[in-house]
Amino acid sequence: MQTKIARFTETVVSLAQKAVAGDPGPAYRSGKDGYADWVVLAVQGLKEYLGQVYRKLLDVLKEMPRVTKSLGLTPETVPHFSTVCTRKQEIPMKRWRAILDSSIELYDLGDVQAIDATDVDHVQASQHYAKRTEYTFEAVKTSVLIDCETSAILDRHCSMKQPHDTQIGWQVLVRNLDELTAVAADKGYDWENLRTKLRSEGVTPLIPQRAPGMRGWARDVLIYDRVYHLRSNSESVFFELRRRYGETPWSRTRFGKFRELVMKSAVRNIERAIEDSTR
Repeated sequence: MQTKIARFTETVVSLAQKAVAGDPGPAYRSGKDGYADWVVLAVQGLKEYLGQVYRKLLDVLKEMPRVTKSLGLTPETVPHFSTVCTRKQEIPMKRWRAILDSSIELYDLGDVQAIDATDVDHVQASQHYAKRTEYTFEAVKTSVLIDCETSAILDRHCSMKQPHDTQIGWQVLVRNLDELTAVAADKGYDWENLRTKLRSEGVTPLIPQRAPGMRGWARDVLIYDRVYHLRSNSESVFFELRRRYGETPWSRTRFGKFRELVMKSAVRNIERAIEDSTR
């Protein structure tokens, strides 16, 4: 019987290969070609799943021939941690998002989705390091779109500019219209244009008003009486992401953090799907 690590590795490798345009190609080629993009993506997934820093992770992989075989490597061809760190920055963001999109296929989605946002700490560095390198401690604002029935993460948006929820709500939702039926959100997404756009796409908005009058109050009552309470699942997802995968990204570059946060979401989808299938 396969272990969960073996099943996770096979799944993340499959999704990483799908994320690469065209033929995924061999895992490793000697010379300047080096490691395929899908190998770097899969290694990043294993890093989040096992909760190890690159140095220790790649050292551990050398002692796990079954896992390295799933990666198309041998213990002798496992990449150096500096290679993975460098290549991670070079892989386009669309390929990281493609893994998250593919992980949704592991679920049978329900009829209600929810969107919410929170701040994620920006750095792990010390104050001394930050002062010496002029490093900032700004937070990353991240918005998550989930399926309320399965708690699968459908999308994740990251920004350093702290935009208002209404500014990024449609940007996130429009990318996922094919997966949406009814969207629940808190009053931070109270924007009539957003409701109108969702309705025009055949999506039911479950968004209460900030300061409703009697007419708005009556509409909010109808919202609460339906399935609005499922919106709290998004808060549970944020809690689980922090508890299981850590509160702070380790990457030191802005786009590196975005890639890391998207991969954490994909890894969570894969891990939950594997656990559900073994019950």
